[in-house]
Amino acid sequence: MKRLLSSLLLLSCVLPAQTRKVIANLSPDMLKELAVTAPNVKIVAARGADLAKEIVDADAMVGVQLTPELFKQAKQLKWLHISSAGVEPHAEQVGLFPALIDSDVVVTNAKNVYGPQIADHAFAFLLALTRRLNVTIPRQHLEEWPPGRNGMFELDGKTAVIIGVGGIGSQIAQRAHGFGMKVIGVDIRDVPIGNTVQRVVPPDMLDSVLPEANVVFISVPHTKKSEGMMGPHEFELMKQGSYFIAMSRGAIYSHAGLVKALDSGRLAGAGLDVTDPEPLPKGDPLWKFPNVVITPHTSGGSDNLQARLNHIVSENIRRFGAGLPLLNVVDKKEGF
Repeated sequence: MKRLLSSLLLLSCVLPAQTRKVIANLSPDMLKELAVTAPNVKIVAARGADLAKEIVDADAMVGVQLTPELFKQAKQLKWLHISSAGVEPHAEQVGLFPALIDSDVVVTNAKNVYGPQIADHAFAFLLALTRRLNVTIPRQHLEEWPPGRNGMFELDGKTAVIIGVGGIGSQIAQRAHGFGMKVIGVDIRDVPIGNTVQRVVPPDMLDSVLPEANVVFISVPHTKKSEGMMGPHEFELMKQGSYFIAMSRGAIYSHAGLVKALDSGRLAGAGLDVTDPEPLPKGDPLWKFPNVVITPHTSGGSDNLQARLNHIVSENIRRFGAGLPLLNVVDKKEGF
């Protein structure tokens, strides 16, 4: 009996781990790397009609759109990786849907990948407005030398309110701290207080901190709870001469409320990488304000982006094959 048990134990050690099938359209370099780091993972590339066939026995999907129709055929799916920071349905992807939310499928995303460049972009907006670059740069081609320093604004000692102190908001907080600003965070989570963030309040206390803000940054994920949280009333609470910077999703703030705050002169300026709708239609009143800087939802661009996206994918596939906890797991009920 002892000999039999010893033989079975030895056999279990030499048998390969169960192969897990992952649908992912990866580069040859990544496939070569994963052949070494995740030997018990089988990577299958699939698009279009092939996807419906391959998904039936797939254990995971990485960076491939999963629709409700495809999900019905995914009989043994355990993990889905979404390649963006947001997981709500939008133009680039399907995102979360009820059947997926209610399932046992683990969802991961790229929420910690876009923070540095979006935070850079947020401060590019703020500095363009506070140093009046939005006025001087458009006139440069006219070879003009406009006089005066009126309207310039120093950041040191000012207060930033950051709505959403996650992967993007924490990076904005670092930069605000570097400019000598006091930072107040607004978040549903228990965000640690430190050098970069001096105070954090829950969303139901947003109104209490808005009057303190010289600049309000929007970096909260788009969920049912966050949609419209910066409404007309909240804009009216903002300090005279303050700034508004929107970096996550346009549905978080009231378009009409922002236009009114700009029209009345309450806001000194706004930087918008996100609007609702997108693209912002021609003739929209936001286009007319000289103190509004708009970019077409491009703040996620970076020379380092692809390397970070690839790292998350490679590391999570390795972990999935080894049965280890995954990075960037999404709370499907909360939506981020």
